[in-house]
Amino acid sequence: MLKVEHVTKYYGDFCAVDDLSFEVKPGEIFGLLGINGAGKTTTFRMIMGLLDVTRGNITLDGKKIDYSMTDKIGFLTEERSLLTKLTVMEQAIFYGTLKSMSKQEIEKRLDELLAKFEVSEYKYKKIKELSKGNQQKIQFILAILNKPKLLILDEPFSGLDPFNVEMFKKEIIEMSKEGSMIIFSSHRMEHVELFCKKLVILLHGKSVLSGELKKIKESYQKKNIIINGDVTTDDLKDIKGVLDVSLEGSDLVVKIESKDIVEDVFKKVSKKKNITKFVVEEPSLNEIFIEKVGESYDK
Repeated sequence: MLKVEHVTKYYGDFCAVDDLSFEVKPGEIFGLLGINGAGKTTTFRMIMGLLDVTRGNITLDGKKIDYSMTDKIGFLTEERSLLTKLTVMEQAIFYGTLKSMSKQEIEKRLDELLAKFEVSEYKYKKIKELSKGNQQKIQFILAILNKPKLLILDEPFSGLDPFNVEMFKKEIIEMSKEGSMIIFSSHRMEHVELFCKKLVILLHGKSVLSGELKKIKESYQKKNIIINGDVTTDDLKDIKGVLDVSLEGSDLVVKIESKDIVEDVFKKVSKKKNITKFVVEEPSLNEIFIEKVGESYDK
């Protein structure tokens, strides 16, 4: 288990991470979210032992993370971190050796992953000769080359088309089923919702929301009602407690301040004809995220 306990990090007088705590158990995919500058990268670096904490503790299976533990960790950075003049094989040997793998282990594992990601033909090609999407594939392959116990993924789908996104998703889920602890960070909230049952949202280095995603959504007062039928925006927008009404495709999406407003909306809609849909939904993670950190987008 990864434990982050009351961790604070200062750079001089600047507090980059403020009293942050969370746990990731084997097999869990955990979301660490926040806009740029929220403290995610600093947190990743502390977890990997690249930065010392100012206060607090970070442990993996009860042990402080230092160089002796890094063989168990994989990290996919948001930025490209490949040595572009090396071939894929040379890059894998360099990376795998740092993770205490033998050359035989490296080549066997690399061949397996290249085949799985349908890029076997690139084994002896230089990184700089590959497209951005294929470079991202190689970077992901290298991050999981050592079958990490703890895998940190920072914007793993950057530069990928939908087909390759699905390929990455399948591998991430497979790794979690095999017991890997995965920390997933992305600005694409729909991706986070697919994977993460638990998460933390950071703002200015401090947790502003944490816990199980299902419970977070259930406790969030605002709801959405999806309606299809002979109903117009004007029919609903003046109901007390209705925050917004918008047309998405053929459906009306009605945002309400709490579930107590559902009955009022239903009474209004029930007088109309040809109602084929009336569904009350929890808000999306994107809506919750924007409400929690939305002020920062305006600065």
